[in-house]
Amino acid sequence: MASDKIGFRILPPPARLPSALVDQFRSMASPNIADAMGRFNFMDGIVSRSGVRVCGPALTVNCRPADNLMVHKALQLAERGDVVVVATGGNTVSAVFGGLMGEAASAKGVGGIVVDGALRDIDDLTRLHLPAFSRSVCPGGCDKDGPGEINVPICCGNTVVCPGDLIVGDSDGVAVVPYARAQEVLDLVKQLIGRERARIEEIQKGALFRSDVDDTLRKKGVID
Repeated sequence: MASDKIGFRILPPPARLPSALVDQFRSMASPNIADAMGRFNFMDGIVSRSGVRVCGPALTVNCRPADNLMVHKALQLAERGDVVVVATGGNTVSAVFGGLMGEAASAKGVGGIVVDGALRDIDDLTRLHLPAFSRSVCPGGCDKDGPGEINVPICCGNTVVCPGDLIVGDSDGVAVVPYARAQEVLDLVKQLIGRERARIEEIQKGALFRSDVDDTLRKKGVID
């Protein structure tokens, strides 16, 4: 029987979001997604390392600092397209994922890796065209002893990530779409994109600057 000991356990994932819903997020920009959620639910300080977009459900991992035992296990458990999202307890000098793990992840069809901590072997990850995001890059490695947890809520990039949440990352960073609100967020992003397209048309027709900027300045007594 699998252990349910808090701090050293593996929990089952939620049912996956419908692929048709997930696919609609693949071309959406992370800033638009964050804006649609009230400018919340984006990761702070987590940047792309391989230059490849990511979009897929989160498989979360909570690691002890300088240990990646559970990251290895997460790669075994991941379904095709899953994004392994890792919290490292604030460690940025012990890479929890690198080239060899990238080879295995790529061969299995893992959707990407997001680490609030360090990655290494960036040239290899780039060659593999594997979506890879992290807070830092460092040649240091890890132990493989545990403890750690899989499929639990974690904090990554100063935002909460729950198992099954939709992870969307690009050159601007990473947005996190809550599992239970994915359809709602999708609708809001579509509305936002429509407003942006309308504003672009206004700019192209000569209305370069927003009128509400001066309206606000007048209300504050800055301009007449």
